[in-house]
Amino acid sequence: MDELDRRLILATQRGLPLCAQPYEALAAELGCDAATVMRRFDDMLARGVIRRIGAVPNHYAIGYTANGMSVWDVADDCVDELGERIGRLPFVTHCYRRPRHLPGWPYNLFAMLHGDSRDEVMARIAVVRSLLGDACRADDVLFSTAILKKTGLRLAA
Repeated sequence: MDELDRRLILATQRGLPLCAQPYEALAAELGCDAATVMRRFDDMLARGVIRRIGAVPNHYAIGYTANGMSVWDVADDCVDELGERIGRLPFVTHCYRRPRHLPGWPYNLFAMLHGDSRDEVMARIAVVRSLLGDACRADDVLFSTAILKKTGLRLAA
């Protein structure tokens, strides 16, 4: 990682600028152009320095008061295909595969669902369950009880 990469991480470790053209704003701050900023991000992603660039919404602030992490025990031979289908549902903000931790935790597919109430989230879980069909052997849902502070990569200034 060179000095420009380090300065880019420092400039974005609290998030991208909240403006119409965040890469242009970063470029102005760093003394380069937006294409360089995007190229540097792409390179850091390819090298594994950063894993992703994404939004981290405050679900409560945007109106979702019921947030449930659904967990599913899905047959390994179809979990990737089914996970992609579940991840495209409009009420799922993120969906990913994780390793099981047997014997106590058989779940390998996680999907965060949101709604205006727990009943609405449970109805949406029923939709997911029907899409998973016989490939799903067990499931559960863990409802949020507090907002956790989410942070990304941090470097010392």
